[in-house]
Amino acid sequence: MPFLLDGIAVFEATAMPIISEQGEPNDNFIEQLVMNAQATVKALEKTGVIDIQRLAIMGHSYGAFSVANLLAHTDLFKAGIAKSGAYNRTLTPFGFQGERRTLWQAKDNYLAMSPFLYVDQIDEPLLLIHGENDLNSGTFPMQSRRMYQAMVANKKTAKLIILPYEGHSYKAKESLHLVLSQQSSWLFKWLNMNY
Repeated sequence: MPFLLDGIAVFEATAMPIISEQGEPNDNFIEQLVMNAQATVKALEKTGVIDIQRLAIMGHSYGAFSVANLLAHTDLFKAGIAKSGAYNRTLTPFGFQGERRTLWQAKDNYLAMSPFLYVDQIDEPLLLIHGENDLNSGTFPMQSRRMYQAMVANKKTAKLIILPYEGHSYKAKESLHLVLSQQSSWLFKWLNMNY
């Protein structure tokens, strides 16, 4: 709702299913994620009311992981916002989400699905937000810190906000206000919008 007040159209809760016909679902994760995003953008374009040259993407947790992967593997979006995500799957070696295999059983998948390893391909600005006390085993704050450091080391545009006393989800009024303000500023800046 706050984005609508800013004049930004929101395509909320977009389903991007990853399915398997043979093998494990994550065997084709990147390919299916990209096809889902392309279909979404095509559907938005057909409405005739969306400027597809000024699209941003945002997600939390697994959604943040998907945001980073879409920025690394497509040019569909002008900016990204990733909150409390996991970006280096070698740091979750015993499985994650629908991945039941360990890193040692599916090394190629873990590497292919790690946007951290494709930071050099990210050309869009990325805002990373993470709770300082995130105890979710797959999304320790180190994930966002390392992603940010990799972006900076590769001369990419990134900003990292660590929220004190917050866990995987953010609850404090001050944190929520900060997150909303930073997200709004990020979108206005990188989508070339006028205040």
